[in-house]
Amino acid sequence: MIKKTLNKIALGLGIFLLLGVMFIQGFVGTIGQLMDSLFKPLISIFPLYILIFIFATITGLYASLIQKYTMDWTLMRRVQERTKSMQKEMREAQLANNAQKMKKLQAQQTEMMGDQMELMKQQFKPMLYISIISMPIFFWIYLIISQQPDATMVFPFWGEQKLTGKVFWEIQYWLFWYFVCSFPISQITRKALNIGGI
Repeated sequence: MIKKTLNKIALGLGIFLLLGVMFIQGFVGTIGQLMDSLFKPLISIFPLYILIFIFATITGLYASLIQKYTMDWTLMRRVQERTKSMQKEMREAQLANNAQKMKKLQAQQTEMMGDQMELMKQQFKPMLYISIISMPIFFWIYLIISQQPDATMVFPFWGEQKLTGKVFWEIQYWLFWYFVCSFPISQITRKALNIGGI
């Protein structure tokens, strides 16, 4: 009973954060300020780029663990393998102009829709759990970056760059650095937990 209640609260909080970003003006700044009361002392201990590295590592580990225990990875692998096999058979049937085989495969694809819908539902749930921690951290980093527009970091090949500068399009250097740190940690953790990865 308690577990179900906590689960509903966590999912509700995740939905609130996602909808808040889209529909509540000033929401990001408000959450960022709340997090600032918790994390502000860290700024005097670590350089900003090290803080981004630490939080990116935490969210990478957290996301992988949440996905490990909230998704049916056996079902995912089965659907992925079946889809890959079916695509191969479909290409062969098209090349051979085998209309009967193609019709049979299309019927099988329809049958797979149930499993694919279940996977989509399973992927949505962990996304809400992950957002509970990752979004407030993101909002706080965004707040701190906006307060320190001259903060810099030395990147390989690019040299010293402002973290608020843009790598390409609207992607700022701090966000690029965040994903550079988070992605390998996430992939290594996923590999260790046997849920896919590099």
